[in-house]
Formats: sequence, structure tokens, C-alpha cells
Amino acid sequence: MAVMERVYRDVLGYAEEWRPSARELYMTRGSDNLALHALDPATPPAAPGDSRLDHIGLLMSKPEDVDAWATWLEEHGVTLDTRPRVHRDGAKSFYARDPEGNRIQFIWHPPIADK
Repeated sequence: MAVMERVYRDVLGYAEEWRPSARELYMTRGSDNLALHALDPATPPAAPGDSRLDHIGLLMSKPEDVDAWATWLEEHGVTLDTRPRVHRDGAKSFYARDPEGNRIQFIWHPPIADK
């Protein structure tokens, strides 16, 4: 939990909103929220690379933000899964992983970017 908190706070800019227990942490960046919950220690470990979650999407305000985040993450030692690219629908995104292996998509999506 401490490693996850550090990455989401120090690298992705989230702040603690509420910590109801040592295994639960709610974080925010103002316009979005993130809930981190540690599994019960009795839960069997997942197989390497196994996840119940495909990815988390973080919405960017403009396409340049996608490139800026890719640069920021690489400067902080994060290996990107994909490079920033423009999709057929005009969206722009890339994928990276948090310390637990969860995929994060940094995406600018025109229909909802200005909402």
C-alpha cells in the first residue's frame, strides 16, 4: 500500500482524501477519485500478470497532456507499455503500469475532454 500511495501521490499528483483504515485509501486529483484497497492477507496471490482489472483511464484535458505525462513518467523511472499515439477516432493515449501491475491509460478523448 505504501508503494502504491507514493506513486499515485508523488508521480501522478493525487492527494489523500480519506483513509478509513491501514488497508483502505481514497485519493483525489480534484476532478477524479481513486480508491486503493489492499486485499485481505488470506487471499491467495494472483498468478504473475493476472489481474481482475483491464485498465484505469485517466482523462487528459488536451492532447499535449498525453505527451507531457509520458515524458514525466519516463523521467521518474516508469517504463511505458505503449508510446503515445492517435487512435482512429481521434483520441490520443498511451499505457503504463503502477507498481502492482495495473494498466493505466492516459487518454485525451475529444467528445468528453472539454466537459
